[in-house]
Amino acid sequence: MSAPDYWMTQDEVWAAVARARATFVDLVAGLDPAAWERPSLCAGWRVHDVAAHLTLAPTATYGALVRGLVRGRGSFDRTMDLLTREAGTRPRDDVVAALRATVTSRHLAPGTVPRVALVDALVHTQDVAVALGAPVPAPPVAAREAAERVWAVSFPFRARRRLAGFRLVADDVPWHRGDGQQVTGSMTALLLLLTGRPAALAHLDGDGAHVLARSLAPHDREELP
Repeated sequence: MSAPDYWMTQDEVWAAVARARATFVDLVAGLDPAAWERPSLCAGWRVHDVAAHLTLAPTATYGALVRGLVRGRGSFDRTMDLLTREAGTRPRDDVVAALRATVTSRHLAPGTVPRVALVDALVHTQDVAVALGAPVPAPPVAAREAAERVWAVSFPFRARRRLAGFRLVADDVPWHRGDGQQVTGSMTALLLLLTGRPAALAHLDGDGAHVLARSLAPHDREELP
């Protein structure tokens, strides 16, 4: 697949990452303790766990990742769950301070690229915002950039395989991918769909959306390692 003509530059991607991280900090910093214990859209993760997870990549090292994979018996998903739950034992104030300290960081987890950091920040913000009933729509252009990354690669979401037979069309910026029954929605909703969040289904329209509501919702897991 050739690169779309609207790709952001790397500096633009990093600026979008910083804005998304700042938005997340603003979202969680003022939450009361009970809200931090609420389930997020990520299966098995509280809001506290999601917040702690977002502190990991900007400080990750190759050695720490290898040690985590050993403990996770080679499973990336198991490793991320293990590391996230451990990070989630840190006090709320420590997590918020770590989040603030990494807003503008350009450090990447081993084996990733800036667009992965953008996916991480945008989608996890939705994982918390939607779960708490506090909508924080992602900036459409940034969400399109993240969606393009998710669509282009198979790991970890397998979006093209899961959504084969559907044409995804954004209604707030120029973007469409796939062929088949049409699914229309905002880039925020489509990004959530691409990353396996059934919560997106309530915000999508078109004949394909009704089919997806019947076929995908019981099977998709809401997670982003």
